[in-house]
Amino acid sequence: MTTPPIAHPPETLEGWFALHQIFRFKKGSVEAGRLAKLVKGAQTGTTAGWSCFVRLIGSSSHLMAIHFRDSLDAIGVAQEELARTQLAGKLEPTYTFLSVTEAGLYHLTAELARATQSRGGKFGDEEYVRALDERSRAERESAHVRRRLYPELPADMPYVSFYPMSKRRDAGQNWYALTLDDRSRLMQAHGISGRRYAGKVQQVITGAIGLDKWEWGVTLFARDPLEFKKLVTDMRFDEVSAKYAEFGDFYVGRIISAEATASRARRARGGSKRAR
Repeated sequence: MTTPPIAHPPETLEGWFALHQIFRFKKGSVEAGRLAKLVKGAQTGTTAGWSCFVRLIGSSSHLMAIHFRDSLDAIGVAQEELARTQLAGKLEPTYTFLSVTEAGLYHLTAELARATQSRGGKFGDEEYVRALDERSRAERESAHVRRRLYPELPADMPYVSFYPMSKRRDAGQNWYALTLDDRSRLMQAHGISGRRYAGKVQQVITGAIGLDKWEWGVTLFARDPLEFKKLVTDMRFDEVSAKYAEFGDFYVGRIISAEATASRARRARGGSKRAR
């Protein structure tokens, strides 16, 4: 009887690629027209995915652009389109995060591993792969998973919080040394905490292993920004976060139109002039 390797990763499903760009405004005039065209084109369905722009509050940076697209090349096009606007010449990049929407199949992977062990099979053998393909297709077609892989920009949740995170690999707190069953149990409890905020917060999880220094990105949308504090506080008391999570900087703000983005850039420029 063959047991699955402890370090075997969970199977995952991927959807849209994502790019978070963080900027400071520099001095100079700003043209909103081309930026408005980019935002309108992305949000009216002329391309697979969307973009939005977030006025950052309480940060040393001023603006966050979030792009979701159906391929890495399409993300590159969105990046280039923004770079060609006159606005881009007035922006100083301070941080970027490249990732892809992800649904981690911890429970399914652990279940198939146990079934393989019970029948005396080899982990990853033909029967395992066949069962995995069948179950993964069913998961991908479920409404819940499709919302995670192809998220819509919520019309009534203007506040945004984004942060990167990773799992610890410290001695005694190594997430990647846990068994599949342990990781599945911990993530299931973590998910229950998040579901308590259904209807209050829309959460988008993106995977970045192999794409960024951090391993995941979390983008939250809400009507009330206090829900960010409540949700993150609750989740940090889960065992999976309390023992194994490392968090990067948080970027918080409100979605704005292209015209408001340009107006904010002009105000920032004017403030810089007055400061001199």
